[in-house]
Amino acid sequence: MHSSNHKADLIPGDHVIVLFGATGDLAKRKLLPGLFHLAKSGLLPHGYRIIGSAPAQFAMTDEQFRAHAMSAVAQFGLAKPTGAAWHEFESKLHFGAADPDDPKPLIEAVREAEEEIGGHPGRLYHLAVPPAAFASVIGMLGQTRLSENSRVIIEKPFGTDLESARALTKVVHSVFEESQIFRIDHFLGKESVDNILALRFANGLFEPIWNRDHISHVQIDVPEAISIEGRAGFFEGTGTFRDMIVTHLFQVLGFVAMEPPTSLSAKCLRDEKAKVFESLQPIDLSRVVRGQYEGYRHEPGVAADSQTETFAALRVEVDNWRWAGVPFYLRSGKSMAQRRQAVILGLKEPTLRMFPGGAHLNTTQRCNAVVIDFDDPGWIGIHFLAKQPGPAMRLGAAEMIFKYSDSFHKMHELEGYERLILEAMLGDQSLFTRSDEIERLWEVATPLLKDPPPVELYPPGCWGPDSVKHLISPYRWYLPDGR
Repeated sequence: MHSSNHKADLIPGDHVIVLFGATGDLAKRKLLPGLFHLAKSGLLPHGYRIIGSAPAQFAMTDEQFRAHAMSAVAQFGLAKPTGAAWHEFESKLHFGAADPDDPKPLIEAVREAEEEIGGHPGRLYHLAVPPAAFASVIGMLGQTRLSENSRVIIEKPFGTDLESARALTKVVHSVFEESQIFRIDHFLGKESVDNILALRFANGLFEPIWNRDHISHVQIDVPEAISIEGRAGFFEGTGTFRDMIVTHLFQVLGFVAMEPPTSLSAKCLRDEKAKVFESLQPIDLSRVVRGQYEGYRHEPGVAADSQTETFAALRVEVDNWRWAGVPFYLRSGKSMAQRRQAVILGLKEPTLRMFPGGAHLNTTQRCNAVVIDFDDPGWIGIHFLAKQPGPAMRLGAAEMIFKYSDSFHKMHELEGYERLILEAMLGDQSLFTRSDEIERLWEVATPLLKDPPPVELYPPGCWGPDSVKHLISPYRWYLPDGR
């Protein structure tokens, strides 16, 4: 969220970056490729070292870790691991195993890296580890004093309910101040989610209508085409509501619904988002649909009578001056017809219906909408009605579309994780979530977690159980027919 365009302002001071869980899936798919892309783009510090860490049973030599990083970047990276840029990056990679009772190899690796860099480099710890390991890693960082002069990136889930979220906050705050903690949600690192703020607050066309006088309802729709892909161990205990809605979709809702912040500083942005969450009413169970795709119970590791939802849709209300009476519909699920990420603002119809022929009126919900597709690279569409050519006054659907890919060069684009790691090194918390926001969202979610309605089955490849149509009535889901 930097106002300056000078690249020099975006290059962090010297850093030692430690990846806990360096041998795991997230490091392989996102973190190692992302760090190399930052290095190749000239956005890493002048002096940096990257230390991979994992429990001693997964220990590697520096050479093994470099080979591991090379195959990760080759498989998942935008920039391929070749040439001078790769050799330079590879030379900065080290490994230091750490068990809670034996963190010596890691302490040694950090000390050596700091000596090589010289001066007082910052320390950035990325906890790409299962939630069960958070407490022991954080405790170890505190006991060894590795937590000094540092920041920590914590991966979701931030708890699984209000009680566990509070317990996690307590553990993290026992070692780190809130200003050192960066709870990462890669949705918030997307250029196109940020563009919601630009669209609203930089354009006289949109800000005046961004309220209950002009908007009839809002949809935040994130269907996924993939199934649980063999991750039953994780998914059975979590479900789509915890995994997607509480974590990602509510955060997007915070951006869509917030009041204009007095500046784009982290404090102002997060204060406004927190106010939105304070205004959310606890979830009404009669406004929830939980679904499960047919065949989920046959996945290895899933109970034969599992009630874990692979689909969740709900209606929530933001009870404040701007949004009173405007329903927000959130939907996400696995094994659905398409992978999409969209926010749809349904605009109210003009008061007088002066145009003859009622036929077009069935389509006005589709035609009276602002659509923000926040998948990377994303697009923004305005759907409206225009006169069709000819002697009669007949209306037809029309649209104006702005596409990121047509308008800006892809080379400047950073992936969500890349952008957020850079922001963490720069110490900018704008796009990271604060403990009070997270606890409030779990509080809102409590009625549903305590007493979930039974799951309804839906065939893979559709848009969820039939009852989602009743949930959104009198409106209709923009996807799939909208575009």
